[in-house]
Amino acid sequence: MNTKDIEQLIALLEKSSISEIEIAKWGKRIRVSRNTGNVLVKSSGLGDAALPAAAPVITTETSAEEESSLQGIAVKSPMVGTFYRSPSPDVDPFIKVGDHVRKGDTLCIIEAMKIMNEVEAEMSGVILDIQIDNAQPVEYGQTLFLIEP
Repeated sequence: MNTKDIEQLIALLEKSSISEIEIAKWGKRIRVSRNTGNVLVKSSGLGDAALPAAAPVITTETSAEEESSLQGIAVKSPMVGTFYRSPSPDVDPFIKVGDHVRKGDTLCIIEAMKIMNEVEAEMSGVILDIQIDNAQPVEYGQTLFLIEP
């Protein structure tokens, strides 16, 4: 997406009563949302865009699968919630990069509505990458880990 595309999204948002627009195109995800006059632009490969002073908030992301040059099978989040690598802050994480896991091993916990849900390995393999930082929010279907079977 270029600056003109982003400006068109801003114009569309300003003309409508909706508060947020999100678009995925060419491996980039762009979210434009209303804000109280503050401008926030997070860019990943789009270059700097000149925006009006009262522009909505714009964030862009590249999907984790495209950023990673590692080959592996993605373990995706089964729900929306908060990602935790260990059962409590003072305990070692369930897994680290390079660990061998077996089918059924606990990989992490996702807290949703004050309920702790364990995410288990669906296959045996080696952890290639951990895509999320501890205590960060995750979305349904977001890649959490890459496993090499």
